[in-house]
Amino acid sequence: MLLKKILVIQTASIGDVILMTSVLEKLNQKHPESKIDILIKKENASLFTLHPFISSLLLLDKKENKYKNILKLIFQIRDEKYDLIVNLQRFFSSGMITVFSGSKQTRGFKKNPLSLFFSKRFHHSISPHSKLHEIDRNQKLIEDITDSTPAKCKLYPSQHDYAKTSEFKTQKYICIAPGSLWQTKQFPKENWIAFASQIKTDTLIYYIGGKNEFELSEEIRRDSKHQNSINLCGKFTLLETTALMEHAYMNFTNDSAPLHLASSVNAPVAAIFCSTVPEFGFGPLSEHSHIIQTEKELKCRPCGLHGFTSCPEKHFNCGHTIDIQKLLTIIQ
Repeated sequence: MLLKKILVIQTASIGDVILMTSVLEKLNQKHPESKIDILIKKENASLFTLHPFISSLLLLDKKENKYKNILKLIFQIRDEKYDLIVNLQRFFSSGMITVFSGSKQTRGFKKNPLSLFFSKRFHHSISPHSKLHEIDRNQKLIEDITDSTPAKCKLYPSQHDYAKTSEFKTQKYICIAPGSLWQTKQFPKENWIAFASQIKTDTLIYYIGGKNEFELSEEIRRDSKHQNSINLCGKFTLLETTALMEHAYMNFTNDSAPLHLASSVNAPVAAIFCSTVPEFGFGPLSEHSHIIQTEKELKCRPCGLHGFTSCPEKHFNCGHTIDIQKLLTIIQ
């Protein structure tokens, strides 16, 4: 199949966009002559600064004049005359863009409400019993034009990103990303404090995350009384953060975006799963990785795919019953 121009769509969250890069890598491996563009949310554009083989970034602004912006994108995409559109997003807006794209071939998941009008549709199932990773599910969309084995997801920090973080790499360090968009996916604050307080002071702790996670990280840093720790939340871009994580002795994350940043550069990572479970298919992909979760049998776990703003059962035992010794053992 001759594919001169390909568009890959993933307008979901940062983590989903990072996992999408597995598809980009595979398409580039098998069709190196193809021009590959991507459509993502505007706020995720910084992930692809100086990317080596992405030709164009198409950006969707969902926060203001969403449907006006979608209409503009449709006209822009039609002008490009893509040979193939691969839609990884499972919601209506991406389906509308795909259907009206004018592309010779379109494909996506059956869960998309407009998938009936795609050239090809594929099953997508997330459950505690499926045990397929998301990159395996995404690979189904391009299996017939590549092969059945997914590539690893990959981001490309630039030399500038590495230079910006080089001064922070002069001694052994770990990174802790304590925040999460969903409260029930977040390791309890008091557990982070207890963990950090027992780390030897010859290990430097960096707290990483966005500006909105600065206060949480500062409270953990202060109350743990660890004498060799720095709060870097909001200091770095996503790719700079990735460059820092790549050379850490270990990165400790929740089931959230920093986990996937680590996977994208094969950085060592310990991923803590509270209300969600790794069987959903969003676990670490790094060669040196650990999954940490409660050993208690909880009938309420998992309580949902994305978590909640608070524990539906009011006890949050999926987080509180995780033994911090599991974390300490990894770096001792």
